[in-house]
Amino acid sequence: MRADLRLVQQTLVSQLKKATSSKGLGDSIHVNQVADPIDMTQEAAERDLVVQILDRESALVRRLRSAIDRVKDGSYGLCLECEDEIAPKRLTAIPWAELCIHCQEQADNFGRQGGRTLISETWKEAA
Repeated sequence: MRADLRLVQQTLVSQLKKATSSKGLGDSIHVNQVADPIDMTQEAAERDLVVQILDRESALVRRLRSAIDRVKDGSYGLCLECEDEIAPKRLTAIPWAELCIHCQEQADNFGRQGGRTLISETWKEAA
């Protein structure tokens, strides 16, 4: 493995450790019995916020693990959609980037909110 890919892998592993170290948030998702409707609404809103944070963190963990796998198999830096090279500036800013900027813009325009639904799969579903 080239030295620059080792550095990328170290960065990704470091980010993965940070992302997985905050698992204590799940403990804050519990239902308290309260009589006041305002308190009930407040607690529900807080639970929803924690769930959103956990969803975002788990998506990041999946992307980081996927990027580490791509470093290992030699496909790191290639767009998962068009297979063109992802710009080095983009990879510097977002080392776990899965798509080149063009495909990412298309995915954003389709409203893709994470996961692995690629643009070509979205077209198939629309047909």
